[in-house]
Amino acid sequence: MLWTRWLVLLLCWGATSSERQADEREGFPAEVRADSRRQRSPPPVEPLDFGFVPSAVYDTHAYYEPGAVGILFHMVHAFLYVVQPNYFPKDLIVRVIQQNMGGIKIEEWRKPENVVLLLQWIYYEAGFLICATIGIAFVVLTPIIGMCFCVCRCCENCGGEMHQRQRKNFDCQRGFYTASLIATSIFIIVGVLIAYAANHNVSLQIKSTRRLINTNMRDMKTFANNTPAQIEYLTAQYTTAKNKVLSELDNIGPLLGGRIHSQLEKEVVPSLDTALRMAGAMRETKEALENVSSSLEVLQEGTGKLQASLSEERASLSNTLSDPACTNGAVSHTCNTIRSTLSQLGINADYSNLPDVSHALANVNTVLKTDLSNIIQKGYTSFNDTPKLVKEQTKNIVSALPRVKGMLDKIGIEIIGFSKMFPVEASLANFTIFLNDGQKNIESFYPQIDQMDFYRWIGCVAVLCMVVLVLAFNILGLLCGTCGYDKQATPTTRGCLSNTGGNLLMAGVGFSFIFAWILMMIVTALFVVGGNVEKLVCEPLANRQLFKIIDTPYLVHPAKKNFLPGMLFQNPNIDLTLGSMYRECYENNGLYHALQLETMFNINSFLNRTVYNRDLAKVFDSVQVDLQDITLLEQAGRDSLINFANSGVGQIDYEAYLVEVNKGVTAVDLLSFSSDLEAQADQLPRGALENALKGHASSIRQIHREQVVPMEQAMSTLSQSIKQLQRTSNDLPVKVTNILSAIDAAEYLITHNASHVVKQETKGYVQSLVGYFKQYTDWVKNSLTAEVAQCKPISNIVDSMEIVACSFVLDSVNTFWFGLGGCCILLIPSIIFSIKLAKYFRRMDTEDVFEDMGNTGNHGEQVCDIHGDLAVVSSPYDDTLTRFPRASAPPSYSVW
Repeated sequence: MLWTRWLVLLLCWGATSSERQADEREGFPAEVRADSRRQRSPPPVEPLDFGFVPSAVYDTHAYYEPGAVGILFHMVHAFLYVVQPNYFPKDLIVRVIQQNMGGIKIEEWRKPENVVLLLQWIYYEAGFLICATIGIAFVVLTPIIGMCFCVCRCCENCGGEMHQRQRKNFDCQRGFYTASLIATSIFIIVGVLIAYAANHNVSLQIKSTRRLINTNMRDMKTFANNTPAQIEYLTAQYTTAKNKVLSELDNIGPLLGGRIHSQLEKEVVPSLDTALRMAGAMRETKEALENVSSSLEVLQEGTGKLQASLSEERASLSNTLSDPACTNGAVSHTCNTIRSTLSQLGINADYSNLPDVSHALANVNTVLKTDLSNIIQKGYTSFNDTPKLVKEQTKNIVSALPRVKGMLDKIGIEIIGFSKMFPVEASLANFTIFLNDGQKNIESFYPQIDQMDFYRWIGCVAVLCMVVLVLAFNILGLLCGTCGYDKQATPTTRGCLSNTGGNLLMAGVGFSFIFAWILMMIVTALFVVGGNVEKLVCEPLANRQLFKIIDTPYLVHPAKKNFLPGMLFQNPNIDLTLGSMYRECYENNGLYHALQLETMFNINSFLNRTVYNRDLAKVFDSVQVDLQDITLLEQAGRDSLINFANSGVGQIDYEAYLVEVNKGVTAVDLLSFSSDLEAQADQLPRGALENALKGHASSIRQIHREQVVPMEQAMSTLSQSIKQLQRTSNDLPVKVTNILSAIDAAEYLITHNASHVVKQETKGYVQSLVGYFKQYTDWVKNSLTAEVAQCKPISNIVDSMEIVACSFVLDSVNTFWFGLGGCCILLIPSIIFSIKLAKYFRRMDTEDVFEDMGNTGNHGEQVCDIHGDLAVVSSPYDDTLTRFPRASAPPSYSVW
């Protein structure tokens, strides 16, 4: 049909393949392609949001849960597995099909290869052949045996003799036959119920079949109606990529300049950061030198005052110890001890000989008159103005935006025009009309289907009624015979009810012979057909083995590889199989991917010719960016760094400072000395000497508090500043030289190699623009694969056909013959038990009678005929015919 071809072409319009896009960028120079391969990683591209393709919601749920009747289905499947346990003969079927496609004549079956195939097929069907042979034998032998049985009974054989011999186990036999017939009848009833349940299940599933048909048709309409909107959405989303490209072209200065800035800042910013840190080190150096100068002044002045105070205190303490009181006994020892420690009261560090740092401080102050931080900030500003500089120098690109926009709009028009090449609406309208007509045609058959199902139901019930009729005679015979049986009555005097029960049992036997072969004929036919369909069609369809047969290469014709593409596209060499198409549709992927339409239509060339436009790359060929005006560090800044290196900070004798600051201010800790002095004064007797010594201890504490503590603080400041200056001045000329070299290298990169960086980043910028189009084409490909024209309805149709044919119909048919076949088999023991049991219920013509004949040990035997006359029989040693004579049945009794 023409509209189906247009629909297939429509669905494939947006195909794209990402495999060759990176190497097939025909619209860009070869340098761009080569450079993109040389880069370690592609430039970052902002992901675009294309939204979600309008999705279709399908109503069909192709799943069937049989419920309680499923147990019966499993029983039948287990029985069929016992009959046919072999694996599905895929290879055998393929060989048979391939050899029979051209038609094989009868004489060709004599060929060895065909004979082998026939033997293999017979081996596979052995279970069915054996069961079918048994069924046919049953069908043939049952009426023959029935006729022979009838004739035999007419001749008073096969239980037709109306004489019942007395046995000691008479009651036991009757009970056994009764119980056996009841059990057999119960099993037959179960078989009838199984067959009836299967018969009724088919009628129940007719409504479900209609529901599946309606939902499948509705899904196909949804599939047809939703596809145009999805395709239109795909074409419309080209605007998203186009607008993003136009936006980035409009902001080429910040974007391209930002890319150039990011590339250059790897070298520029670290060098400026190092220079800026050195500027901070200059200020810190100045502060440290000022701290050294002020601390040194404080220490030198404090050292003189402290020396005078300690000398005065030492002299005063010596005078106190010269007191006559110190000459007495124990007091003299304490005084001598104190006198021996007087030499400790003196200064320890000498700051008068430390070098002055005023010259270095003056040089640093001269250097700091030049604001190096401000100069470096100007370098930052100049470098950060790169995007602005690029924007000013790429005005030609901005002026070309209308032309670029026109090119992009043309691409969009070509894409939309390509999608409009096919009569979408007309095709879908025809497809919808086809679906509506098909649904109407199917619905027109519903009354006929219902009528046929009713006839089928009636026919199956009629077949079951044959079994039910036999069951009715068996049950009535059991009821009448059991209820009318009298143990006191002799076989010739049994009641009418008992006799009726026996006759009903024999009537059931007669109908069993009449119906059994007919029923078995039905069972055999249904078994052979239904069992083989289950094993050869439904099971391989459920496990998808059937698809493998259909998808076998060169199955239909030696020159045609695949069946499905040959039927759909008249190209059997396409690698498309029914199994792969079903699998893709079952996963609800797009029809484009399921049918592998990319192998038929070279949409890549169209997209490469349109989306990857050569003229778009030419716009950037004229990009020229000059960064000569960027200055990172002015000459004043360079001079400032050099002067700082030559300021004399490195020539200060830091070791001399560290040696003095590591010494203590005094030779002894004055607080400890005063404490010891007070302790020794406490050992003296109370008096003027004790008080004088404690007064000296207090004076020493005051000296420590007023003079030593400020000097210690100044020493701490001096120590920290000296260490900081030492760290800063360590290899200071080398550090400054490295900073200047790094800045020179960065400036050389900007002034001499900027063109290479600009070219490289321009290519990266172009690739980012191309990346947006690539995102669009990849999105189209992914959408066509998974979202556009999702073909779940196609797999649902296959699954629905499997459910209807196999689950609704075939499982029920197989369950029907399974139950009916069980009934047929059980009719055989039913016949036997009914014949045996009828003898105990029917009224006999003659019976055995025993009387005493004296004490001779011999007994005469009397047999009562039907009229009650006695006939004396000779001794019990006569032959059997003499002892138990036959009596012909009266004309009013049946020979049965």
